[in-house]
Amino acid sequence: MPEESVVLVDGPWTHRTVSAAGTRFHVAEAGDGPLVLLLHGFPQFWWTWHHQLTALAESGYRAVAVDLRGYGASDKTPRGYDLVTLASDAAGLVRALGEANAAVVGHATGGMLGWTMGAYFPKSVRRLAVLSMPHPLRLRGSMLASGQGWAGRHFLGFQLPVLPERRLVANDAELVARMLRAWSRPDWPDPATERLCRDAFQIPGVAHCSLEYHRWLFRSQARPDGQRYMRRMRRPIGVPTLHVHGALDPFLLPMTARGSGRYVDAPYRWRLIDGAGHFPHQEQPDRVSSLLTDWLDDSEPDS
Repeated sequence: MPEESVVLVDGPWTHRTVSAAGTRFHVAEAGDGPLVLLLHGFPQFWWTWHHQLTALAESGYRAVAVDLRGYGASDKTPRGYDLVTLASDAAGLVRALGEANAAVVGHATGGMLGWTMGAYFPKSVRRLAVLSMPHPLRLRGSMLASGQGWAGRHFLGFQLPVLPERRLVANDAELVARMLRAWSRPDWPDPATERLCRDAFQIPGVAHCSLEYHRWLFRSQARPDGQRYMRRMRRPIGVPTLHVHGALDPFLLPMTARGSGRYVDAPYRWRLIDGAGHFPHQEQPDRVSSLLTDWLDDSEPDS
């Protein structure tokens, strides 16, 4: 069974541990300059950002990619997988990294945390970039639609106890590889990416913790904590936002994400990436890295 060391991939970055709010987080860091905090999605870990780590560092930024709570070499806590706690983790990381705020870049689940940070911890977010994730209210409303409801049917399967965890790690985490292939453009992922993600999900605790994110999101809809969250998210965020989506994304459909700008009371830029599925930053890394650096460099962003 793989150990946490499998995610300590060598490269032009530095691995270290940062503590925030009593939880230990593993980060990979490169470059100097204004802080850019990179939040990964499912079923991945910090390495999903390895292209952007180097591109941002070369462009004069301090790029930090984190293993979220329950993933990679970060703590696998028994609780804390609601979106407010997870966004608080990220805001705490900004402070623990010695900064008052950061440009926050999130993919999928990480994008959901970015939206949440913009609403709950706006002082921690200088700019926001969200990849492959609609605003939470857009996502909730679309799950009842036939197209997105079927595309996101994995959410329902993840609600069962125990069995989804077993399925994720069975046969050398074959399901992780299948999801990467099914949600991306043809001929992706490359063998190295697939191998790393399969290994990372076999680290003890990761399969369970990663599913707890999805379980809270689904089960909280009928609970007071989930209803409070959705009420709070109705307020438009005041953070300049770049919204990037793969045109071929079969999991979270572009039509679901489009229109999220109604929840942003600040400059909002929508960009659709041709030839990319659910992982545009890895499927079209140069294109996405260029979009990110242009957005961060623009002192007066608009649409």
